[in-house]
Amino acid sequence: MKIHFIRNATLVLEYADKKFLIDPFLSEKGAMPPFSNTANQHLSNPTVGLSTSINEIIDVDAVIVTHLHPDHFDAKAKKVLPKEITIFAQNEEDVEVIKGEGFQNVVSLEKQSSLADITLSRTEGKHGEGEILKQTGKVSGVVFSHSQEKTIYIAGDTLFNKDVQEAIQKHHPEIIVVNAGAAQFLEGGPITMTKENVVQTHQEAPNATIVAVHMESLNHCLLTREELKQFIEEKKLSTKVLIPNDDQTLSF
Repeated sequence: MKIHFIRNATLVLEYADKKFLIDPFLSEKGAMPPFSNTANQHLSNPTVGLSTSINEIIDVDAVIVTHLHPDHFDAKAKKVLPKEITIFAQNEEDVEVIKGEGFQNVVSLEKQSSLADITLSRTEGKHGEGEILKQTGKVSGVVFSHSQEKTIYIAGDTLFNKDVQEAIQKHHPEIIVVNAGAAQFLEGGPITMTKENVVQTHQEAPNATIVAVHMESLNHCLLTREELKQFIEEKKLSTKVLIPNDDQTLSF
């Protein structure tokens, strides 16, 4: 497989002769306001531009939208994606919302799904803890499996918790992509993985390669790549936890 990391949680996964676009966030730099009730209100989103052409990004067989937050499925993506492209959404509620944008081929990932001979399994997640969940709403991850490929688990916008543990125990992924960045509002705790959460994910799956993304592209993501890198080096995990830059491709 090849994973081309675009920006934030957006990536293009080449897997078993198919190409998947995950969580398309395609707006130009600064096209969106900062998230309200967060730090860094002087920064518009996204805080960095795209390094890959949109035509290249959307040249895929299918799209997966783990949830409908604008940094995972934005107005630009809705505009430029072909209306006939296959889109997998986390549940029937999201399917109907996406169909309402004019997309014709939208299916739910609930329970399990597939494309050709690739199995797609939806996983649970929690986009924070406590009262903040009323604001962040339902989110999901997805596991890709195929007889000729390593199993990859894209955890989505979740903290390390029981949902992540259960996904790892059930699917035994060899590659795990986690959304770090420690995003948060002015009140409440983090809503995406912290540096400690990244290490906890490794501890739960010590034989897997962890890939940490979702950093340095949004005003409320406070964990930088450099801070995470230093923490990982202190834990002597640099060979187990990878921190790709935007527009970097990893092969497994």
